[in-house]
Amino acid sequence: MAFLFRNKSKTDLAKPAKDLLSRLWQSPPPPQKAEDELVRLLSQMKLLLQGTQGCSPEQVAHLVNSMIQEDLLYLLAHSIHLLPFESRKDCQSIFSYVFRFKPANGLSPDPPAMSYIIHQRPEVIVELCRGYARKESAMPCGVVLREMLKQYEEVAAIIIYDESHENERATSVDEIDLRDSPVQSGHGVFWKFFSWIENGAFEVSTDAFTTFRVNFVMICLRWPLLSMKQELLTRHKQLLALYLERNFDLFFQQYNTVLVQSSSYVTKRQSIKLLGELLLDRANYNVMTQYVESGDHLKTCMTLLKDDRKMVQYEGFHVFKVFVANPHKSPPVQRILLNNRDRLLRFLPNFLEDRTEDEQFMDEKSFLIRQIEGMGPAPS
Repeated sequence: MAFLFRNKSKTDLAKPAKDLLSRLWQSPPPPQKAEDELVRLLSQMKLLLQGTQGCSPEQVAHLVNSMIQEDLLYLLAHSIHLLPFESRKDCQSIFSYVFRFKPANGLSPDPPAMSYIIHQRPEVIVELCRGYARKESAMPCGVVLREMLKQYEEVAAIIIYDESHENERATSVDEIDLRDSPVQSGHGVFWKFFSWIENGAFEVSTDAFTTFRVNFVMICLRWPLLSMKQELLTRHKQLLALYLERNFDLFFQQYNTVLVQSSSYVTKRQSIKLLGELLLDRANYNVMTQYVESGDHLKTCMTLLKDDRKMVQYEGFHVFKVFVANPHKSPPVQRILLNNRDRLLRFLPNFLEDRTEDEQFMDEKSFLIRQIEGMGPAPS
């Protein structure tokens, strides 16, 4: 494949690619010849980073360093939606290889590109998130984000704590004080995931939810990740438990109204399932106790039990059981359960009665019936 590089040095790619990417934003747009040249340069970068025959590790390291120095990673994240389909796929591969590359003689345990964006250029991470604003960039940006999130809790911290607006400087991981961070305003890039999930095209919504799950569930709940060390999983849990406690009202107002009550069956079902797992994780005990004190949250949950779709009913049941099983029910929760006790005792015995082979579900349902039967008088 050496013929691909006959016109340029194998590593003399970052600067011309940067110049051509910048021209994509100009009006009028660049001529087709310039776009074709950019497509060719991105394809060459991908092949070089893949270890194309004749490319030494030193040449790959030189290209990675050039991309960092030219700020090409930010420009790629910012401009990926303007590229043709195959070049968007090439960009996805370029990010993946660059964020994993470690020079043979490197002193840091982390890849230099990852260290750079986490500490000095977090705007790259934020721009990748904003890729969900356009269907052209949603999937390639999502793949890159999930790869980073599974390995670096710092990426999760930047996503959930950054509150920059477009074209503003983002928050680096060194500026985040987990123990003394302010309550979020709801304007940061993390909060835009709710809109991307609810309002995006089906494929955008699905991919955005998958990234949301990795950021807020797979890295803070019990779901095991074969690629994640246990100590890293523990640090993620602590990071996100603190965040949920501090931003409880804003987060669950968005989560319940936008996701749990979504008009999309897929979003609704997945969101309820994640909510149940969130509440049942021991790392989030304080979050769970605060959530089940709310009568409004219980009302939302009881509505799910009457949904026309059985899987929504089933996932809603696993949230409802947390309220009923709580030995320290708040007065509002007690009043709601007692006011509806007769209806619940008529409803629950026949609730999802066809799940007879699900022994755990049947046992839990029987337990809830006994708990509701044995409840004392309503608090005064």
